[in-house]
Order: sequence, then structure tokens, then C-alpha cells
Amino acid sequence: MLIDVDALVLSNDRLSPEYNVVRLAAAEIGASTEPGQFVMVRQGLSLDPLLRRPFSVFEILRDDNDRVSGISLLNKVVGAVTGMLFTIEPGQRLQCLGPLGQPFSVIKPPARAWMVAGGVGLAPFLTLAESLRSASTDTTLFYGGRSAGELYYLDKFESLGVRMALTTNDGSLGEAGLVTAPLKRELQALGEETPLRIYACGPTEMMRAVAALGHQYRYPSEVSLEQVMGCGLGGCYSCVVPIHEPGGQMNFVRSCLEGPVFPGDRINWNGIP
Repeated sequence: MLIDVDALVLSNDRLSPEYNVVRLAAAEIGASTEPGQFVMVRQGLSLDPLLRRPFSVFEILRDDNDRVSGISLLNKVVGAVTGMLFTIEPGQRLQCLGPLGQPFSVIKPPARAWMVAGGVGLAPFLTLAESLRSASTDTTLFYGGRSAGELYYLDKFESLGVRMALTTNDGSLGEAGLVTAPLKRELQALGEETPLRIYACGPTEMMRAVAALGHQYRYPSEVSLEQVMGCGLGGCYSCVVPIHEPGGQMNFVRSCLEGPVFPGDRINWNGIP
């Protein structure tokens, strides 16, 4: 069910000069959200910006009685809307529409789940990790950033029983280099008899590489695309994605409706900027 609320901002936790987490009193949306889904948000009735912008649901918030009380959004400042979201204060309100999009599939044992995140691509994985824990699925997070200061919520993932494989460009935490390096090494070491699903979200080149590795080692992958969206409802065609259809034909679909989660092998990566 699609819900549109004028959500109260509960808190704004600024993690760095670029990243923050905004918590919203949007219980109805939180109660309906599945891992990988997103919301469209804007502040008030201002015409600048005119359109809402998409954000993955980062956390499902719960009160002391374990009842869903809202959601949170992980934000990185890159433009006008993300800048507004960085400076917003508790007590202000955001128009919030959701949940939208197709979610991740939640696999169960004996299959393993490997999540691969780069930067703000961490956003859809906390809800996924919680669902995988509820299913008792063995889960690993491959998480990369520019430096140790850009790897967030590690303690939260660890509290969910998620094994961590961390990389930083400068080597300040975990392995130095790209997050796909430990992923490839562990895929090479994994026996073919071990069922596994790979999930990825982050820069396009990273997701392209993850999908290629999954294909090479014959493990299914799901990627969460971070396409620019104008409406989130399929009306503006701003988030069109080229995909492969059965039989080898290519088609164009709207990420807000058929995604943002797609099988990695289904994407025509040559058509993704």
C-alpha cells in the first residue's frame, strides 16, 4: 500500500561533513517497507526543488514496545535536496511517499547472503540484514569507502551477526583497495556446492563488477540501482534502465516500478551511465 505522510523529523545525526541520518515519524510507511524499497521526499510545498527525490529506507524504527514508529534515511550531500536533508532540524517536516519499488529477495539457509556496499550504497542493507537475521541466514557485508571515517554503522551490523569484510582506498581500515578484491578472492575459495546470493548497491562501476563476478562464478546477484527519479511512480520516464529479456532481446523499463532491485545479469550495463 502506497502511503503519503507529512512526516515529523525526529532527529538528524550528522556523521561527517557529507553524511547524515535523518529519522522520521512515518510509522505507516515503516510498517509496510520491505528491504530495498525507497521513499520519495521533499520539504514542504516549496517549488525549489519542484519534485521529490528518492532515498532508500535505511532503518525501520521501533519504540520501547517494539512497535514500528518510523524510518530513517542515510544521506550524502551531492545537490540541493541532499543539502536540505543534511541541514534539516528536528521538529521540521518532510513530505514522504512510499514504500516504493521492488524489494530484495530474502534467502534462507542453507544459502548464504553476501552484501556488497560502496559509500552511500550501504543504505538498503540494514533492513536487508535484519530480515536475513530473522531468517537465520549466514550473512557477510563487503563494505568499502575512501577512508575509515566513511564506514558507518559497523557496530549495528555486527550486532546483527553480520561478518564484515572492510576496504578503504587509503588503507586506514580493513584492506587497502576496492571492495571487489576480497569479494573475488572469497568467491574463488568458495566451493560450488555452497548456495549463495550476492546483493550490491553503490557506484555503477562497482555494481557492474559485482554482477560480472557473480556471473563468472555462477552465483545469482541482485543490484539496487541508484537512478535519478522525477516522480517515483512511473509517470515521468526519467529512470529508464536497459535490460535483457529472455531470448536475448533488449527492453527499457522504469527503475521506480520494476526496480530499483534487479537481477545483476538482467541489466545491460553498457547502457548505464
